[in-house]
Amino acid sequence: MPLPIARPRLDGPTLAAAIDRLAGVDPDIAAAVERIGYPLPRLREPGFATLLRIMVAQQVSTRAAAAIWDRLELACAPLVSAERFLALDDAALRAIGLSRRKMEYGRGLAEAVAGRVLDLDALADQAEEAAIAAISALRGFGRWSAEIYLLFALGRTDSFPGDDLAVQIGMQRLKGLPARPDRRRMDALAEPWRPYRGCGALFLWYYYGAATLDPR
Repeated sequence: MPLPIARPRLDGPTLAAAIDRLAGVDPDIAAAVERIGYPLPRLREPGFATLLRIMVAQQVSTRAAAAIWDRLELACAPLVSAERFLALDDAALRAIGLSRRKMEYGRGLAEAVAGRVLDLDALADQAEEAAIAAISALRGFGRWSAEIYLLFALGRTDSFPGDDLAVQIGMQRLKGLPARPDRRRMDALAEPWRPYRGCGALFLWYYYGAATLDPR
């Protein structure tokens, strides 16, 4: 029997209820919840700044990404917007810590948002694959970036970033797999979780962090 459609906002009670439903169809999640409890929600404000921040954080450490973002917020004060980002020259962006490639990606995003080529407000009403395609059309923003945005900023309970390394390791540990699953295997393992695969991903991030303390 398919699970009922979830509410769109991933606040704490909604996420906990979704995890309970997942526990009802997946004994591994049920056992893990019993041991480590529930993850906290990871809500982000929809808009240009959140999508830009997702790109900035790619392929750098969490600490480095936070430092870069702090400098970018200061340079764009009082808020990070497409227009304010476009006003920063190469020297300013280098001082902030952006590589030339990320300058290009950030400006491409800013131009698309400022020119309404990418309508971020419209994404909330678009079907999953259409919204992913709209974001992925930008250089530097692939499927992972789109799924992270849809999950964190738009509260799409079924958006599943199965390419994420920590999510894959979390799944490997949760299921006791001999090797880290690839995207195809991740999608197969998460199929019974619909329409709460995104909530499952949030649990896998949480489980990954908790499982790092487990003996190997």
